[in-house]
Amino acid sequence: MNVELVEQLQQTQQMLEPRAKALRMATGALKQALAFAGEAKADAVPMQKALLKLQEAAELVDDEALRAATEHFQVETEKALDAVTFEFAKDLREVFTARGLEVTGRPPTLAVSDLVLSIDIAARKAQWFYGREALTRPLPLSLNAIMKAFEQQKRVVLERELDTEAFLHELQTTWSQVLGEKSRRPQGGRVNIIETYSKLVLNRQSGRFWNAPSRRTFRDYPRPLFVRDLVLAHRSPTVTVDGAQQRLFLGVATKSQAESASRSLWLPQTPFEGSYYADVAFETV
Repeated sequence: MNVELVEQLQQTQQMLEPRAKALRMATGALKQALAFAGEAKADAVPMQKALLKLQEAAELVDDEALRAATEHFQVETEKALDAVTFEFAKDLREVFTARGLEVTGRPPTLAVSDLVLSIDIAARKAQWFYGREALTRPLPLSLNAIMKAFEQQKRVVLERELDTEAFLHELQTTWSQVLGEKSRRPQGGRVNIIETYSKLVLNRQSGRFWNAPSRRTFRDYPRPLFVRDLVLAHRSPTVTVDGAQQRLFLGVATKSQAESASRSLWLPQTPFEGSYYADVAFETV
């Protein structure tokens, strides 16, 4: 036996095997994509799955023709997905219009009242948001399920009644506590808005929770509701504390702060427009 030759052949086989595997994968993905491309009517969701396999193969095989074919198939897949999304959005508009509600925006992002619906046709899901805060888990693309979720979140969020004065007094007290815990007073008395929110949640807990902390005894204050309360309170941002008028101040976030959900909140002015805020403070009027 020629040991040197055997070793050389084995090394060559080991070197070529990953490429052979990638080529087999690419060939299979191309066959699948070809079948969808030959259909009289584009089937968007299966095309999306085939595209993912084709893109994975294109990353493994360094071939210009494969990359070009993948890019072309991607363009056609996106067109098909857009067509399905617009068709679903059209049906959705009709359902809401029949109930006297206007749908604004452009697929895949629509708005009804102040709630935003993000549609993901490829995943066959849609999700409701208030501002940038998720209100629901991704829902099946069912008109009934989406409408039911909207009605529920409309009651919980949009129709939420807030005692603005009581909320501002509670927020001012919480801000003072957070400020008092600082070793040095920050400029303008500004403290992080998420830190203040966390403290406020803890302040709302009852003695029962502190005696036996558990999910059952925890008094929840979801983040979307805090955002909603801030929006409502900001319309009339003054409160009397110890005989003095105090005005709520919200500091606009920097770019780096806005990129972190643990450092800022996005407050909507309209369903699609708003600002990130990072700091909260109260100023004497």
